[in-house]
Amino acid sequence: MSIRRRTLGVVLLVFGLSMLVIGLTSYRDATHEVEELFDASLAQNARLLEGLMRAPLAAEQREALLASLEAALQRAEQADQRIAGHRYESKLTFQLWEGDRLLLRSASAPQEPLTELKGGYEDTHLDGHGWRVYALSTPGEERRVMVGEREDVRGELVTLIALRTLMPDLLGLPVLALLLWWAIGWGLRPLSRMAEQIRRRDPHTLQPLILHPLPRELETIAGALNRLLERIRALRVREKRFIADAAHELRTPLAVLDLHAQNALAAEDPADRREALDKLREGVARSTRLVTQLLVLARLDPEEETPLAGQPAELLGEVREALAKLSPLAAERGIELQLEADEGADWALAVEPGAIDTLIQNLAGNALQHSPDGGTVTVGLAAGTDALTLTIDDQGPGIPPAQRPQVLERFHRAGPGAGAGLGLSIVDRLLQRHGGRLRFDEAPGGGLRVEVVLPRAHQVT
Repeated sequence: MSIRRRTLGVVLLVFGLSMLVIGLTSYRDATHEVEELFDASLAQNARLLEGLMRAPLAAEQREALLASLEAALQRAEQADQRIAGHRYESKLTFQLWEGDRLLLRSASAPQEPLTELKGGYEDTHLDGHGWRVYALSTPGEERRVMVGEREDVRGELVTLIALRTLMPDLLGLPVLALLLWWAIGWGLRPLSRMAEQIRRRDPHTLQPLILHPLPRELETIAGALNRLLERIRALRVREKRFIADAAHELRTPLAVLDLHAQNALAAEDPADRREALDKLREGVARSTRLVTQLLVLARLDPEEETPLAGQPAELLGEVREALAKLSPLAAERGIELQLEADEGADWALAVEPGAIDTLIQNLAGNALQHSPDGGTVTVGLAAGTDALTLTIDDQGPGIPPAQRPQVLERFHRAGPGAGAGLGLSIVDRLLQRHGGRLRFDEAPGGGLRVEVVLPRAHQVT
């Protein structure tokens, strides 16, 4: 269902219910006021007749007046509608009584008294009809005036008058619905234009939406859409660059693997075949490491990663286990791996599972790769109140200060013997997730010092 129809439906429902309550209240009030008006009319007619009865006339004159009134009433009853004046006229009745003697009555009035009351209003039944009667007694005399009105006629008039007060509302509701339909459509026209522009937009077009002028509410939506489009555009650019770089980095190792495989197939000497197969295995290992780093980097991409909460860990134990995995590589080249830490310090912190192992594998692995054979790689740990510090010193050539900001870029190599250039990018992203810091400096004994600061408790983002 469209917003226009839904809004119109809700508005009409609320308006209709409101008009129903107001209409019922108005109808009740109108019928009450009309009833009061008719009662006042009965009382007024009764007092007019009382005035005629109390006129200072001689008996012959009063008899002549009563006869004249009775003749006029009979003519009104027997004449056509044009002379009678109104079709409800015969439904009104009155009686003039003096004691038990009926002096005068209208043609529609019965012979018996309309009411036994001496004065006031009464609802009664005569000749199969309900009547509203008002009786008025003349003070000091036995004369009574009775004026009545048929309840069916009275009710018809009351209902008709009350319903006519509601007629403008009933007739105005469809007109109001049309006006509301137009007004809501006019108000939603900017949203319709925005939807139409988005619908006609090329799926490959990620340029910002240009919609002017816009209502203040739609400016927020347009701004959010434009920010989303910009993020998608940046993500696509980063994805294309990553794919291109990854393809470039994998091309050479795959070509080398193919060359080693050809040499192994072509070799007739078992020793040469063995050498070619060993180099093929080394190439497969390097390619596997490169693919693994690519997958880790893709997982840590800020546009793709899933927010995780840090879990309690013990830094010293995590570092010791990670260094144990690198010890065969260090022993093969005669490099001494040293760990300097206070065993009694508090090494508790909150990190993502596997984060410390990834940090050590990349940072200590780089230190071993750039250190000379027989050298030393020192890993130091320091415990602070709010954070823990990890330092790794090697004896390699180091990194010039001007080039240090560049080493965090993907696929940037620090030298001819470097790897794929992804390790430090992975470390940098991990530290961003954990609110940590990474800094490069000169090692005390020459080479490069890498310093990592990790907060003890941090919500992983």
